[in-house]
Amino acid sequence: MSQNHTGRSSQEDIEWCYDAVHRVSRTFSLTIAELDEPMARDICVGYLLCRVADTVEDAGHIPPAAQADLLRLYSRVLDPATDASVRAFDEAAAEWLPETRSADWEVVANAARAVGVFRSLETQSLDAIRGPVRELVDGMAMFVDRYADEGGLRIRTLDELEEYCWYAAGTVGTLVTGLVVPDATDAQREQMEDNARAFALLLQLVNVAKDAATDIEEENNVYLPLELLEEQGLDHDDVGDTNRVDALVPVIERVTDRAESYLDGAQRWLDAMPETRGNTLSAWAIPFLLAVGTIRELRARPADVIEEGNVKITREEVHAVCQQFVGEDDPAVADLRAKIRERPLHEY
Repeated sequence: MSQNHTGRSSQEDIEWCYDAVHRVSRTFSLTIAELDEPMARDICVGYLLCRVADTVEDAGHIPPAAQADLLRLYSRVLDPATDASVRAFDEAAAEWLPETRSADWEVVANAARAVGVFRSLETQSLDAIRGPVRELVDGMAMFVDRYADEGGLRIRTLDELEEYCWYAAGTVGTLVTGLVVPDATDAQREQMEDNARAFALLLQLVNVAKDAATDIEEENNVYLPLELLEEQGLDHDDVGDTNRVDALVPVIERVTDRAESYLDGAQRWLDAMPETRGNTLSAWAIPFLLAVGTIRELRARPADVIEEGNVKITREEVHAVCQQFVGEDDPAVADLRAKIRERPLHEY
């Protein structure tokens, strides 16, 4: 078995990547558990590459100029046409590593492991992953520069929110599509490419709506658009203020509306998906259905976003959704979507 410059085997680094995803993302942990090889490895590594950039972008203790420089260096590391080394990124990032590291910062500290596994992938996977990840990283750097004087993101309009969500997650939809469409029919390929954006924006906009209060508290980022806040007599500084709940609820509802508008497109993306190279419908249908459940909860109790910190569905419902895909025959996603929209699946 091959070894890298650290003396570790490639398999050790692959196993580290799987463990890291399980520690940093509940949603992607569920997704990867549903995939087979080589798709599981490709999605695992692609996700970790994105997570490095996301952690740097969210780091309130790094000055914006340094954040942007670090993100652009990272993008060059992923570009084979440059001579930027992952060691150079490690050295630049080391200055900003917190003394007590969260699971996210452990991923940043070990970026070389994820990059090493990435570089070992076959050409098809490299080509499908590299472009979307670099678009994500470069887009995040652009937004950091845009709001450098604010010390954190302060989204102004719904259109700008969707622009940000594209860089933060839409590119991931493109990545997944790129990995599976080589084995798709022409009709499947066209339908997936037309709807990849809808799938990713659905998931990201749901996150924006449910985590609005925690985003400003933990990251000093406000994704609720100023144009919607001003309609309620609010500004960015009011997000998270429990005394302004009644005025904030309509803003959360508007973002939830925008998320819900992507459900049909996201379902079309799922309907066209081929199950090849270890890909499975369940891997992507589960987060889709969990988003449906979260939208239901946001509709029922939007004030909890501010008063409780976020809105989540229960572990019982997550388990019930996952159980639908145990066995050889996949359930009808449309039927499950309709049920979950009405009430938690485990209550049927």
